[in-house]
Amino acid sequence: MFVQEEKIFAGKVLRVHVCTLEGAEWLEEVSEESTIEKLKEKCLKHCAAGSLEDPKSVTHHKLIHATSERVLSDTKTVGEENIQDKDVLILVKKRAPPPPPKMSDVSAEEKRKQDQKAPDKDAILKATANLPSCSVDRTVTQHNMRDFQTELRKILVSLIEVAQKLLALNPDAVELFKKANAMLDESEEDRVDETALRQLTEMGFPENRAVKALQLNHMSVTQAMEWLIEHADDPTADTPLPGQSAPEAAVPSMEAAGGSAAEASGQDTTKDELTEIFKKIRRKREFRPDPRAIIALMEMGFDEKEIVDALRVNNNQQDAACEWLLGDRKPSPEDLDKGIDTSSPLFQAILDNPVVQLGLTNPKTLLAFEDMLENPLNSTQWMNDPETGPVMLQISRIFQTLNRT
Repeated sequence: MFVQEEKIFAGKVLRVHVCTLEGAEWLEEVSEESTIEKLKEKCLKHCAAGSLEDPKSVTHHKLIHATSERVLSDTKTVGEENIQDKDVLILVKKRAPPPPPKMSDVSAEEKRKQDQKAPDKDAILKATANLPSCSVDRTVTQHNMRDFQTELRKILVSLIEVAQKLLALNPDAVELFKKANAMLDESEEDRVDETALRQLTEMGFPENRAVKALQLNHMSVTQAMEWLIEHADDPTADTPLPGQSAPEAAVPSMEAAGGSAAEASGQDTTKDELTEIFKKIRRKREFRPDPRAIIALMEMGFDEKEIVDALRVNNNQQDAACEWLLGDRKPSPEDLDKGIDTSSPLFQAILDNPVVQLGLTNPKTLLAFEDMLENPLNSTQWMNDPETGPVMLQISRIFQTLNRT
């Protein structure tokens, strides 16, 4: 008896479920050895009779495995594609490629793109040549951004005067001064921003050197990191800052000043004594310009004295100082020492606030105001302080509220 060879060696026959997007569905028997292309031909014969007359019909369709969402390869067999019995396949007609655009369509598209293109500088000048010229204040936005900082300085100057008077009128003025002076003369290490110090130590810098870098750079992490990198091999980098090596020297002066104030007779004498002491305290808070910013701005051709003024006005920010030098130079350095109008609604609202009233009797608040005047970058440190933070928060809220109204 004759048996065809292909029947003897035929692979396992699978029954797969085939469906189309048009809703047709049927069962198709296929051997594991059959190619996907052969299976696709059988499916096309079943769902679209006569479609195989077009040789491109097979290539214009594809089979998708429904479970895995894979497109089956025409050159692989059913077994290689790991198709199992009763699997679901979807017969889909491929999307025809878009026809190439006509020359007229290309020209129209290019014209549309040109119409939508933003005008260049020459086109703008040509279109606005006949318009009347007018001066535009380009610094309005910049001034609005600086308004709060400028007004805050004026507020602090006036509040310092009020705090000095309140402390001088207090019966315990001498003791309050001793407390204030002790705060001022305490070691710089105690006043280092802990968050900034932690960031630097986590980078691998020694703690002592990181403390010094922060003190030299007004608690700026970025500038302190640059300083540490520049002085990595500097043998003097670990040398303490002036005044840190002998902190005990401040104690006799404090006691002498406190003693002289205590021995002064009468309230006026005590007030004058404390006023002079507070002036000395303020002189200790001298502004220290960033030396790198000075060098960079001097290379641009600016005068050193003007650069120091610009850095003082703009809190040691090099870019802002450059804009100030190139602009109208407002506010001026002299404006920084002017207080706010004491009869203004803003200042009256601040003085009427009970939190501010209580804070002004605390010597630490006075020191915070003095420090922020000369080192504005330390504002964050004082805002996070449990004693001075509430006062600063109330001042900010009152300013924002009145500014909106």
